Amino acid sequence: MKAVITGATKGIGRAIAENLAAAGYDIAVCARNAADLEAMKADFAKKFPKITILTQVTDVRDKNQVIAFATKITNCWSTIDILVNNAGVFTPGNIHQEPDGLFEQLMETNLYSAYYLTRALIPLMLKQKRGHIFNMCSIASLKAYPDGGSYTISKFALLGFSKVLREELQTKGIKVTAILPGATWTDSWAGVTLPESRLMQAQDVAKALLAATQLSPSAVIEEIVMRPQLGDL
Repeated sequence: MKAVITGATKGIGRAIAENLAAAGYDIAVCARNAADLEAMKADFAKKFPKITILTQVTDVRDKNQVIAFATKITNCWSTIDILVNNAGVFTPGNIHQEPDGLFEQLMETNLYSAYYLTRALIPLMLKQKRGHIFNMCSIASLKAYPDGGSYTISKFALLGFSKVLREELQTKGIKVTAILPGATWTDSWAGVTLPESRLMQAQDVAKALLAATQLSPSAVIEEIVMRPQLGDL
């Protein structure tokens, strides 16, 4: 079994990678920081000695780097069971006040990367007539909120991308699931003085994803909406 996860060295992506590796999946991961990838590879070699981990430094804002990551995968693997488009960035702002270029940066990271990587890897899934694509959306995909700005736009678009993929692939054996988590303890919340119980854990999201992979071929969870028990922040 083989899985691809973008933005996998930290936070939700790291938790997903660990859960899939523990379940026996070989994994391919990318991130911008080479040192983080090397540390992750060494850690996984100790924790999960039976699995293979492919890594590549990739700035997902750059289409050519995304395609290069996909090419490395397809050169090494002939099948892919799971694709997790997890890479993303949050920058608060209001549309009329955001600095020029922020919209493009957020769209490239949160939407275009998923579009390009999915297009590059989907031929393997079509050939094998099975696979599962997860897109890491957000509660912001459902409801605009103050200071959401271009981030919210990008996450609305990623949910739309997921819905279109679902329609296109449902008769081809390929499942598509959008995950829409609320506030979760990641680097985005570093320094916030809130009790630990106020936000979800990254492992919560990872466990939900793994559970969605365990259904029969005739069933799919189209959307997973997750919020802190005490509600949105």
